[in-house]
Amino acid sequence: MRIDIISIFPKMFSAVLDESIVKRAQAKAKVKIFTHDLRDYTLDKHRKVDDRPFGGGSGMVMQVEPIFRAIAAIRKKIKGRAKVILLCPQGKRFNQANAKKLSACRNLIFICGHYEGIDERVRERMVDEEISIGDYVLTGGELAAMVVIDSLVRLIPGVLGDKNSLNFESFEGNLLEYPQYSRPAKFKNWEVPEVLVSGDHRKIQAWRKLQSVKRTKARRPDLLKK
Repeated sequence: MRIDIISIFPKMFSAVLDESIVKRAQAKAKVKIFTHDLRDYTLDKHRKVDDRPFGGGSGMVMQVEPIFRAIAAIRKKIKGRAKVILLCPQGKRFNQANAKKLSACRNLIFICGHYEGIDERVRERMVDEEISIGDYVLTGGELAAMVVIDSLVRLIPGVLGDKNSLNFESFEGNLLEYPQYSRPAKFKNWEVPEVLVSGDHRKIQAWRKLQSVKRTKARRPDLLKK
């Protein structure tokens, strides 16, 4: 997989791309990730990427021309079709199912919005999908892009050490994950449930399934309706 990120603050991404699983995924050549400074695709000496909105109003709007040039330049470097994703509050709410679909893509281009918004022609002519990570507003699309990239990269085959761990995560089968415990079995009189140290794997599986259902019913009953 190849991921390209268009941003006016590309240095923000080092915190995610150069650490943990995403870093290891790149080292294993499971994914190639490139950041692009949108200002590099401007033609004026001030490297301007925004301007006042037509019709008046507060704030500034990201211009269509630099984004068009950035996407065109990236497409020349990749093989095959690339899916272009805009991170913005108006996008579809991101979830685990979306992460799975994106993890199967060969090429992804992320556009990080800023200011009061982005020229509508970008949405109409260049973007394939709009994604939001929640019903709140961030200063820009960078943090949202980091969340999406982290969630999809870990789903790429061969990235995680234990591939079976993906089958027992929260949101698999619309259930939250069951409670997890580790050693010691007893700490300050707080004991691990007896079934987990019983060695009876059938009982353990049944207990975990029941706990997943209970936890989902208590915390996310909307998932059970699905």
